[in-house]
Amino acid sequence: MQNATLVRRSGLAVLAVILVLAALIGSIGWDTLVARKVDLIYLGQQHVFLVFWSMLFALLVGIPSGIILSRPFARRWAEYVMQIFNVGNTLPPLAVLALAMVVIGIGDRPALIALFLASLLPIVRNTYSGLIAVPASLIEAANGIGMTKSQRLYQVELPNALPVILAGVRIATAINVGTAPLAFLIGASSYGELIFPGIYLNDFPTLILGAVATALIALILDMLLAALGRFLSPHAAA
Repeated sequence: MQNATLVRRSGLAVLAVILVLAALIGSIGWDTLVARKVDLIYLGQQHVFLVFWSMLFALLVGIPSGIILSRPFARRWAEYVMQIFNVGNTLPPLAVLALAMVVIGIGDRPALIALFLASLLPIVRNTYSGLIAVPASLIEAANGIGMTKSQRLYQVELPNALPVILAGVRIATAINVGTAPLAFLIGASSYGELIFPGIYLNDFPTLILGAVATALIALILDMLLAALGRFLSPHAAA
């Protein structure tokens, strides 16, 4: 039954990608797609580069921070500390990019910092929420069989909180992919190089090409993360 569900979901995901591609080709024509193939590949690599590294740093900072905030000694301060991680979401993305550009300059580095800040809060909050929601009975059982705090964290708490943590990672990834085109405005290559000139020049095919390519990256990454979640936590799959 579970295998049938996974196959059905995978089929629907692939169908969604095919429909998006079909809509793209129908909107701009196959010839335009072929003519911009080199741009699509290069900008796609740059877009994924920004998303990958900013998400990696967000995970390396966000998950340990959520774990620390979920510990009993830190819970009373958790909501206050969470506001620090919220800075990337409180400020508009353009403002964060502008501040990063002023401090660091133009190019990939300020874009990575801005995307890192934009992705941080969902990871921290979901890690924290998932861990504090672990049933007390499981904690007591782990303590009862003599587990150390580290063993309890890695063998009991994190496996049970994993679906919630992965949900935060999926949200952060969607935010990251959708914000990355703005990096074009501070000199970093991404699909923004198609979207913004398309807007300025009223070039509909170029605009659609950049927007759909960005949406496809978001869709594919979300599908991969969903599959990872079902693999790591099959008991949580609906």
